[in-house]
Amino acid sequence: MSDLAARLSAIDSQIADAARTAGRDAADITRIVVTKFHPASLVRELHALGVRDVGENRQQELEAKRAELQSDSSRDEPALEGLRWHFIGQAQTNKAASIRRNADAVHSVDRIKLADSLHRAVGDAHQDVLDVLVQVNLTDDLGRGGVAPDDAQRLAEHILALPSLRLRGIMGVAPLDEAPASAFARLRGVADGIRSLDASATWISAGMTGDFAEAIAAGATHLRIGSAITGPRPDRG
Repeated sequence: MSDLAARLSAIDSQIADAARTAGRDAADITRIVVTKFHPASLVRELHALGVRDVGENRQQELEAKRAELQSDSSRDEPALEGLRWHFIGQAQTNKAASIRRNADAVHSVDRIKLADSLHRAVGDAHQDVLDVLVQVNLTDDLGRGGVAPDDAQRLAEHILALPSLRLRGIMGVAPLDEAPASAFARLRGVADGIRSLDASATWISAGMTGDFAEAIAAGATHLRIGSAITGPRPDRG
C-alpha cells in the first residue's frame, strides 16, 4: 500500500469510528480531500484510490488543476469520472465566473453580493444550477470569512430566491480559542434554522483533521481534510 493509500485508509477508519460513536452511519458522511498547493497529479492518484470529492481554497489553483486534468484526459489519460470539485476558500466577487465554471459546490458564500455574482455567472458555467452553502463565522472577529450567525437565515433566504443557485446547507470552521464541540453545537443550531427555510438544505460542512470527530457528533455531513491524507504541502519556494 502506498503512503497516500495508507493515510486515506487511516482517516477513513477514524471517520467510521467517530460515526459509530455518534450513532451515525459513515456512509452518510462525505470526506472531502483538500488538495491545496499539491499538483494536479495528486488528484488523479486520489481518484484512482476511490476519492470522488476534492476541495480547493484558491480560485486560481482550482481553475489550473481542472484545466490540466481536462487537458490530460483529451490526450492519453482517462477522464476522472464522477469527480466533484468543492470550493472552500474565501471568494472574491470578481472571480465568481471562474469559480462557478470550475466548482461543483461552493461552501463559502458569506454575503449577498457574492451570491448575486455567482448567480449572474450562470452563462459562463458548465452547470445550470450550482450547489452553495452559507458560510457562518463562529468567531467574534468580523474580519474572518463567514456571515454572522444571526444573519445566516437572511442570506439563505436571498439565495433561495436565485434560481441558478441551490442552497445545500451551511459551512463553518471551529475557532482556535473554543472547544470544537461547543462551536459545532452552535453551528448545528444555525443549520436547524436554515432547514426551517428549506428542508432539503441538509449539508453541514464542518470538521477538519483535528476536530472531525466533534463535527461528526454535531451532525456534520461533509468533512474537509487535507494534509492528514495528502501529506505535507510541497515546498512552494
